[in-house]
Amino acid sequence: MANQTARRARPEATKKGRTMHDAKKAQEMFTQGSGKVVETMTVWADANQRVLRELAELSAATAKESVRLYAELQQSGIEAVRDAQATALGWQTSWQEAPRDPLAWYQRALTEGVENAQKWFRILEGNAQAVTRTAERLSTTAEQTGQESFSEAVTKLKDVYAA
Repeated sequence: MANQTARRARPEATKKGRTMHDAKKAQEMFTQGSGKVVETMTVWADANQRVLRELAELSAATAKESVRLYAELQQSGIEAVRDAQATALGWQTSWQEAPRDPLAWYQRALTEGVENAQKWFRILEGNAQAVTRTAERLSTTAEQTGQESFSEAVTKLKDVYAA
């Protein structure tokens, strides 16, 4: 009977030891997993913070570009008004010449009308180009916003889970 008790004690002791070893392993795995989760959350929090900072910078850049565009459009608008005033003054003196030589007056009026239309189209083209340049600058800035942060976050996450 003593032999049987010894035989029974051994498997129970082995079973207890194995259970403790398994519990320790599970605890280590849980600790490692928790550590990786915390690192992952930290990486994402940093990435989100960087993205928010970059969005704030994008907003500031957008405001700056909007002011620049507004100034360009305002300047071309002022030049257009000046040209319109000069044209109006020219027409006023031109009306006085109309009775003397109506055909020459008509030809001059038509030429000036075409020239003024060309000036307006050049102004509109300049405004369109200014808007396009602004849109391109903002597009480039917007594309860069967030890309660097997220690619850096992905690299860090690869490092965290590679270990």
